[in-house]
Amino acid sequence: MNAKAALKPLTDEERLDWLQLYRSENVGPITFNQLLDRFGSARAALRSLPDLGKKGGRVLKIASRDDVTRELERSYKFGAKIIASCEPNYPQLLAELEDAPPIIIVKGFEHLLTRPELNRAIGVVGARNASINGLNMAEAIAFDLASAGWIIASGLARGIDAAAHRGALRAGSGGTIAFIAGGIDTIYPPENESLYEEISDRGLLVTEVPFGVQPIARHFPRRNRLISGLSLGLLVVEATVNSGSLITARLAAEQGREVFAIPGSPLDPRCRGSNSLLRDGAILTESAGDILEAFEQRELPYRNSKTGLSDVRLTRAPNRSVKSSAQVTTEAEIELARSRIPELLSATPTEIDRLIEVANIGRGAVQMVLLELELAGKVQRQIGNSVSLTF
Repeated sequence: MNAKAALKPLTDEERLDWLQLYRSENVGPITFNQLLDRFGSARAALRSLPDLGKKGGRVLKIASRDDVTRELERSYKFGAKIIASCEPNYPQLLAELEDAPPIIIVKGFEHLLTRPELNRAIGVVGARNASINGLNMAEAIAFDLASAGWIIASGLARGIDAAAHRGALRAGSGGTIAFIAGGIDTIYPPENESLYEEISDRGLLVTEVPFGVQPIARHFPRRNRLISGLSLGLLVVEATVNSGSLITARLAAEQGREVFAIPGSPLDPRCRGSNSLLRDGAILTESAGDILEAFEQRELPYRNSKTGLSDVRLTRAPNRSVKSSAQVTTEAEIELARSRIPELLSATPTEIDRLIEVANIGRGAVQMVLLELELAGKVQRQIGNSVSLTF
């Protein structure tokens, strides 16, 4: 059965449960899914949080029901919508991520997330202080891809991001999705206010950050993983060696996405990062045709012979089912894990499977103790099913 067919919308109370759990202290995307798998529902997980935090050595701050109710109401009043990862209108490609956000807030043409063409989305990123040539290239390629029915995803930043959005909007036949680092109501940078409004009217704005929150430094890498995660591939147009665009390219490669880069002068610092991507195996790109050609030999888009619509085939099952996978463990096993697990961990990420093997303790007990430690802020969960101590 199609994974999407098993999904269903949340009730109003369930949506508040999800929002309250996700807004609680130390509950990130991976932890959220661990809690949901273990306890079966967001409400049951919320009831268990205080005890889990106490066992991990910390009194957790649980998001208040009043606060998340106000967030939901403010979002709706603003014309935005809150979508949970268990719902059919949550994008399947994004759900493929190990750290897919349990909640996203969207404003604009929501159908861009789920229309068949979404399995033909390209992320475009690059320098904020881009050259005129870089801006022209980004806009031209975005225009050509959007004219061919592709969706352009970017981050609404000045420079390359803004040029890519404008190219897609100018084409009209495709679409553009802007992932923003602050709340859905925040416009950053302020100079892109008119572009923000145009995307709100003709495209889609997406964030996982609460309403009213201004963007801060740590929000941007998290935003970038969504740009690459929603897309089949990522195009980098001008990037310095230490730029956020290169971080996004690394995330795209880790997510199994194609990475494209436009070559530039070795004398221009803005091109050294993108040139380094080419040395590392990125696809050299001089036009939209290079991107289209790269996907010509692939089986995308997937076409359903009965419906005539495209289906997204995930490389692994989406991390968004609401089913309990709690394992039977004894209190003695859990107590043993509480004494053994912290001493086996360090600041260097350790694979959980290896941790279970060395500790020689049941998986259920180890996962329970890791949840306790993570909620207490003593352990960080890393991509790739790994954990590390927090100092």
